[in-house]
Amino acid sequence: FKFHVSSFMKLIIANWKMNPATLEEAKHLFNSVKKGIKSVKNVEVVICPPFVYLSAVASGEGGLSIGAQDVFYKEKGIFTGEISPLMLKDLKVKYVIVGHSERRAYFGETDDMINKKIKAVLDAGLRPVLCVGESNTEEKQKVIEGQVMGALKGISANQVKNIIIAYEPVWAIGTGKNCSADEIMSSMVLIKS
Repeated sequence: FKFHVSSFMKLIIANWKMNPATLEEAKHLFNSVKKGIKSVKNVEVVICPPFVYLSAVASGEGGLSIGAQDVFYKEKGIFTGEISPLMLKDLKVKYVIVGHSERRAYFGETDDMINKKIKAVLDAGLRPVLCVGESNTEEKQKVIEGQVMGALKGISANQVKNIIIAYEPVWAIGTGKNCSADEIMSSMVLIKS
Protein backbone atom coordinates (compact mmCIF):
# COMPACT_ATOMS: atom_id res chain seq x y z
CA PHE A 1 0.00 0.00 0.00
CA LYS A 2 0.99 3.61 -0.39
CA PHE A 3 0.67 6.37 2.11
CA HIS A 4 1.51 10.01 1.76
CA VAL A 5 2.91 11.84 4.76
CA SER A 6 1.51 15.12 3.44
CA SER A 7 -2.04 13.75 3.75
CA PHE A 8 -1.68 13.29 7.51
CA MET A 9 -2.23 16.09 9.96
CA LYS A 10 0.27 16.21 12.78
CA LEU A 11 -1.26 15.39 16.12
CA ILE A 12 0.17 16.20 19.54
CA ILE A 13 -1.54 14.58 22.51
CA ALA A 14 -0.74 15.83 26.00
CA ASN A 15 -1.70 13.29 28.67
CA TRP A 16 -1.72 15.19 31.97
CA LYS A 17 -2.01 11.91 33.90
CA MET A 18 -2.92 12.66 37.55
CA ASN A 19 -1.78 16.29 37.34
CA PRO A 20 -2.17 19.10 38.35
CA ALA A 21 -3.47 18.98 41.90
CA THR A 22 -6.01 21.82 41.66
CA LEU A 23 -8.61 23.16 39.24
CA GLU A 24 -6.94 26.57 39.35
CA GLU A 25 -3.63 25.05 38.21
CA ALA A 26 -5.43 23.07 35.48
CA LYS A 27 -7.08 26.22 34.10
CA HIS A 28 -3.75 28.07 34.19
CA LEU A 29 -1.96 25.24 32.39
CA PHE A 30 -4.74 24.95 29.81
CA ASN A 31 -4.68 28.69 29.10
CA SER A 32 -0.88 28.66 28.82
CA VAL A 33 -1.01 25.90 26.23
CA LYS A 34 -3.81 27.71 24.39
CA LYS A 35 -1.68 30.87 24.16
CA GLY A 36 1.40 28.90 23.18
CA ILE A 37 -0.18 27.22 20.15
CA LYS A 38 -1.76 30.30 18.57
CA SER A 39 0.94 30.50 15.89
CA VAL A 40 1.13 26.73 15.29
CA LYS A 41 -0.26 25.65 11.92
CA ASN A 42 -1.23 22.23 10.54
CA VAL A 43 -1.06 20.60 13.97
CA GLU A 44 -3.93 19.47 16.12
CA VAL A 45 -3.16 19.69 19.83
CA VAL A 46 -5.18 17.47 22.16
CA ILE A 47 -5.26 18.03 25.92
CA CYS A 48 -6.14 15.01 28.08
CA PRO A 49 -6.62 16.27 31.64
CA PRO A 50 -7.90 14.20 34.57
CA PHE A 51 -11.66 13.54 34.37
CA VAL A 52 -12.47 16.08 37.09
CA TYR A 53 -11.10 18.92 34.91
CA LEU A 54 -12.71 17.93 31.61
CA SER A 55 -15.75 20.20 31.89
CA ALA A 56 -13.62 23.17 32.95
CA VAL A 57 -11.26 22.94 29.98
CA ALA A 58 -13.89 21.82 27.46
CA SER A 59 -15.77 25.08 27.99
CA GLY A 60 -12.76 27.09 26.81
CA GLU A 61 -11.32 24.98 24.00
CA GLY A 62 -9.90 27.86 21.93
CA GLY A 63 -8.09 25.91 19.22
CA LEU A 64 -7.39 22.86 21.37
CA SER A 65 -9.09 19.50 21.14
CA ILE A 66 -10.09 17.67 24.29
CA GLY A 67 -9.32 14.05 25.05
CA ALA A 68 -10.00 11.68 27.93
CA GLN A 69 -7.40 9.50 29.61
CA ASP A 70 -9.64 6.43 29.77
CA VAL A 71 -13.23 5.23 29.36
CA PHE A 72 -15.45 2.33 30.39
CA TYR A 73 -17.06 0.16 27.72
CA LYS A 74 -20.67 0.50 28.89
CA GLU A 75 -22.96 3.45 28.18
CA LYS A 76 -24.52 3.47 31.66
CA GLY A 77 -25.19 1.27 34.63
CA ILE A 78 -23.97 0.17 38.04
CA PHE A 79 -20.27 0.75 37.48
CA THR A 80 -19.16 2.95 40.36
CA GLY A 81 -16.41 5.38 39.45
CA GLU A 82 -16.44 4.65 35.72
CA ILE A 83 -16.93 7.14 32.90
CA SER A 84 -18.99 6.21 29.83
CA PRO A 85 -18.29 7.23 26.23
CA LEU A 86 -21.61 9.10 26.15
CA MET A 87 -20.59 11.17 29.19
CA LEU A 88 -17.35 12.07 27.41
CA LYS A 89 -19.17 12.97 24.20
CA ASP A 90 -21.49 15.25 26.17
CA LEU A 91 -18.40 17.09 27.47
CA LYS A 92 -17.17 17.69 23.87
CA VAL A 93 -14.37 15.16 24.20
CA LYS A 94 -13.07 14.15 20.78
CA TYR A 95 -10.30 11.62 21.59
CA VAL A 96 -10.00 8.86 24.19
CA ILE A 97 -6.75 7.21 25.24
CA VAL A 98 -7.23 3.44 25.44
CA GLY A 99 -4.77 0.76 26.50
CA HIS A 100 -2.15 2.99 28.07
CA SER A 101 0.69 0.96 29.56
CA GLU A 102 -0.12 2.28 33.04
CA ARG A 103 -3.72 1.05 32.72
CA ARG A 104 -2.41 -2.33 31.59
CA ALA A 105 0.20 -2.59 34.38
CA TYR A 106 -1.53 -1.02 37.39
CA PHE A 107 -5.18 -1.84 36.66
CA GLY A 108 -4.81 -5.18 34.91
CA GLU A 109 -6.40 -4.12 31.64
CA THR A 110 -6.36 -6.91 29.09
CA ASP A 111 -6.48 -6.76 25.31
CA ASP A 112 -10.09 -7.98 25.54
CA MET A 113 -11.06 -5.06 27.81
CA ILE A 114 -9.24 -2.63 25.54
CA ASN A 115 -11.06 -4.09 22.52
CA LYS A 116 -14.42 -3.48 24.24
CA LYS A 117 -13.41 0.09 25.06
CA ILE A 118 -12.35 0.80 21.47
CA LYS A 119 -15.66 -0.50 20.15
CA ALA A 120 -17.60 1.62 22.66
CA VAL A 121 -15.58 4.72 21.79
CA LEU A 122 -16.15 4.20 18.06
CA ASP A 123 -19.87 3.56 18.63
CA ALA A 124 -20.11 6.91 20.44
CA GLY A 125 -18.48 8.70 17.50
CA LEU A 126 -15.24 9.45 19.35
CA ARG A 127 -11.68 8.67 18.23
CA PRO A 128 -9.73 6.07 20.19
CA VAL A 129 -6.01 6.52 20.70
CA LEU A 130 -4.72 2.97 21.14
CA CYS A 131 -1.44 2.82 23.05
CA VAL A 132 0.93 -0.06 22.35
CA GLY A 133 4.48 -0.75 23.44
CA GLU A 134 6.84 -3.23 25.02
CA SER A 135 8.86 -3.19 28.22
CA ASN A 136 12.64 -3.67 28.16
CA THR A 137 12.24 -7.38 28.97
CA GLU A 138 9.66 -8.15 26.29
CA GLU A 139 10.08 -9.00 22.61
CA LYS A 140 8.87 -5.99 20.64
CA GLN A 141 7.34 -7.81 17.69
CA LYS A 142 5.43 -10.34 19.81
CA VAL A 143 4.06 -7.69 22.20
CA ILE A 144 3.03 -5.17 19.55
CA GLU A 145 1.42 -7.80 17.33
CA GLY A 146 -0.50 -9.18 20.32
CA GLN A 147 -1.63 -5.77 21.54
CA VAL A 148 -2.71 -4.55 18.09
CA MET A 149 -4.44 -7.79 17.08
CA GLY A 150 -6.16 -8.15 20.47
CA ALA A 151 -7.32 -4.54 20.61
CA LEU A 152 -8.63 -4.53 17.03
CA LYS A 153 -10.37 -7.92 17.06
CA GLY A 154 -13.72 -7.67 15.27
CA ILE A 155 -13.12 -4.09 14.15
CA SER A 156 -13.59 -3.48 10.43
CA ALA A 157 -10.92 -2.02 8.16
CA ASN A 158 -13.16 1.02 7.71
CA GLN A 159 -13.38 1.54 11.49
CA VAL A 160 -9.60 1.19 11.87
CA LYS A 161 -9.26 4.39 9.81
CA ASN A 162 -10.74 6.24 12.81
CA ILE A 163 -8.26 4.80 15.31
CA ILE A 164 -4.96 6.43 16.17
CA ILE A 165 -2.27 3.98 17.23
CA ALA A 166 0.39 5.47 19.46
CA TYR A 167 3.63 3.55 19.87
CA GLU A 168 5.01 4.24 23.32
CA PRO A 169 7.63 1.77 24.49
CA VAL A 170 7.24 1.23 28.22
CA TRP A 171 11.02 1.23 28.66
CA ALA A 172 11.15 4.88 27.53
CA ILE A 173 8.49 6.28 29.89
CA GLY A 174 10.10 8.49 32.51
CA THR A 175 13.54 6.90 32.03
CA GLY A 176 15.22 9.58 29.95
CA LYS A 177 15.85 6.97 27.24
CA ASN A 178 14.50 7.75 23.80
CA CYS A 179 13.62 5.58 20.83
CA SER A 180 15.90 5.94 17.84
CA ALA A 181 14.36 6.93 14.52
CA ASP A 182 15.06 3.40 13.25
CA GLU A 183 13.19 1.87 16.21
CA ILE A 184 10.22 4.14 15.60
CA MET A 185 10.14 3.37 11.87
CA SER A 186 10.37 -0.40 12.43
CA SER A 187 7.55 -0.15 14.98
CA MET A 188 5.40 1.84 12.55
CA VAL A 189 5.96 -0.75 9.82
CA LEU A 190 5.08 -3.55 12.25
CA ILE A 191 1.89 -1.80 13.38
CA LYS A 192 0.80 -1.07 9.80
CA SER A 193 1.40 -4.66 8.75
